[in-house]
Amino acid sequence: MVIIIMGVSGVGKSTVGQQLADAMSLEFADADSFHSQENIDKMSAGIPLTDEDRLPWLLAIQDAIQNWLQNGQNAILACSALKADYRQALYCHQDEVKLVYLKGSFELIYQRMQARQDHFMQENLLKSQFDTLEEPTPEEAIYINVKEPPEAVVAEIKSLLQL
Repeated sequence: MVIIIMGVSGVGKSTVGQQLADAMSLEFADADSFHSQENIDKMSAGIPLTDEDRLPWLLAIQDAIQNWLQNGQNAILACSALKADYRQALYCHQDEVKLVYLKGSFELIYQRMQARQDHFMQENLLKSQFDTLEEPTPEEAIYINVKEPPEAVVAEIKSLLQL
């Protein structure tokens, strides 16, 4: 099984994903590591990515998911997966891919982003992320409100996924 932790930048995908992976002794990957240097440079310059920019990134993530599943590996993936089309591209084996949507208000996430260091995503791109976001349906994803600390979010995910 691959659990995708999705949401806008700054919502806590990497923190929650890493803690969940550690708690379950699973491999963790951050979709940010699949971006090309060109994409990272664009985002660092405050330029939102286009669908064309994201295509090679999505294909690389899709390959990683397929490899994990083909090798019988369970993994946690932190990935924005903002659009329905992007999520469809990642559901190569839908039954074996679970989606967890970390949801928070713009204000809460903006406050968190102001406190972050050493990340290429600039705060001013958060509005672009919210504008791009197509929330998954409740049938497609487990919704988790991120007002609580990461440890509580991880515990809620484990409970809801019965892990």
